[in-house]
Amino acid sequence: MIDRIEQIHDAKDPRIEVFCSQKDAWLRAAHNPDAPDQPTPQDPSPGLFMCEGSLVVEHLIDSPFAIESVLVGSNRIEALSGLLARVPTAVPIYAADQGILEQIVGFPMHRGLLACGRRLPNQSIEELARTSRVLVVLEDLANHDNIGSVFRSAACLVGEGVGVVLSPRCCDPLYRKALRVSMGHAMRIPFAVLEDWPCGLSRLSDLGFQLVAMSPGSESEDICDFRRDPEKRLAMLFGAEGPGLSAQTLKIADRIVRIEQAKNTDSLNIHVACAVGLHRLVIPSSM
Repeated sequence: MIDRIEQIHDAKDPRIEVFCSQKDAWLRAAHNPDAPDQPTPQDPSPGLFMCEGSLVVEHLIDSPFAIESVLVGSNRIEALSGLLARVPTAVPIYAADQGILEQIVGFPMHRGLLACGRRLPNQSIEELARTSRVLVVLEDLANHDNIGSVFRSAACLVGEGVGVVLSPRCCDPLYRKALRVSMGHAMRIPFAVLEDWPCGLSRLSDLGFQLVAMSPGSESEDICDFRRDPEKRLAMLFGAEGPGLSAQTLKIADRIVRIEQAKNTDSLNIHVACAVGLHRLVIPSSM
């Protein structure tokens, strides 16, 4: 393993260019809503994403995504030797001392490990539906912590057979922070971007899903009283932080349900509502 690792002594070494200036990369990226003239999450450029930390990199190794290269702190090689041994032999592994490492990435990298993955083509809604018994449908989520937490909740509370549908304005599940918060599950749970939002949601109904929107409005019914259609698979719809689901999306939904809350309180955070909803509507039917 030691012989395989290539030592980096210069932060401008062209071999590790993809890892350079992650802060600058964020400012240019499509998942930054203020970045002008950028590609969309459906057509990312250059088609790469970054994983940080041993747990997330382990998920990358076990995921369908290809690994381009790995960068590790020299002082972390021994502790991470077992994980580094699992990196495919054709993938280069670079190491650098802490000072050089932080010059490369542009921030204090306490986890000491980065891996660059290559994106897969955006699959169609029909392809996603074929492999999913439950869909989590997200409209315009702009917070990477929330989107990462939704993927983690979906993995824990549904497991195999869950998929995520994103509106075009959702932030990128493969952004480094979202991946970290998801504990790597955003690489293990398949997702698709629905281009013709929200009209395209009707295709989910045609594919055999019952569309259940989560909204605290007065038009909704208590989730404890709701009963799923046993003849259909479940698609749960969640809206953006703040505004929630749009009026157009609510009109397309088959049913609207709410989680009862204490008086004089605002709505639950999106990832909390998602976890409660999945626990209530999915787990009982799996028992």
